[in-house]
Amino acid sequence: MRKRIIVTGGNRGIGKEICRQLVEQGHDVVLTARSIEKGEDAAIEVGARFRELDVSKKDNILEFTQKYKAEVGELDVLINNAGILIDDGMNVLNADLEVVQQTIETNVFGPWTLTQELAPLLEKSADGRIINISSGMGAIDDLRADHPAYRISKTALNSLTIMTHQQIGASVKVNAMCPGWVRTDMGGSGASRPVEKGAETAVWLATAEDIPSGKFLRDKKVIDW
Repeated sequence: MRKRIIVTGGNRGIGKEICRQLVEQGHDVVLTARSIEKGEDAAIEVGARFRELDVSKKDNILEFTQKYKAEVGELDVLINNAGILIDDGMNVLNADLEVVQQTIETNVFGPWTLTQELAPLLEKSADGRIINISSGMGAIDDLRADHPAYRISKTALNSLTIMTHQQIGASVKVNAMCPGWVRTDMGGSGASRPVEKGAETAVWLATAEDIPSGKFLRDKKVIDW
């Protein structure tokens, strides 16, 4: 079944690769990004449609979702991929709380607002799905003192995943996934995984017939929150 899919932060890295793989499978993909120039270039490269979206700004999210609902009105999959990691060198005691706030605005409130606004369309779909791109750095059993803003934001995103599943899991499959340490601008050149592997589980969650819901996954397998 050809699906209508929105991918946030699709101009580079894992998001761009997710878009590429989904388009190759024949799906109708809207690639979003803050930068119009970079987003348009990426969309042309992978064969997706581009829409401007800054998930750190509520007004921009509302403008995007209102236009999407008016112009398209159908959605099968929302992939909340856009995120930032800007607290290198910080720990829980010396963290700049403005950086923490900025990170949470982007990594948590952005996906949360999009989910609220687009849930009605997803609930109307015959196979609605939400995929939150999280990280093992936010897993409770593996929390450490470094990168506190990023870790807390991903723990919160995982919590949002669980609660969204509890609310609409009967009609929409809701999951979080960890791509692993991937060679992207965020992950760095020393990362152990190629971007194709990092995107694999998200694409599977978006398209496979038999997937779980309300879970945290890596490599298509459930992992601990």
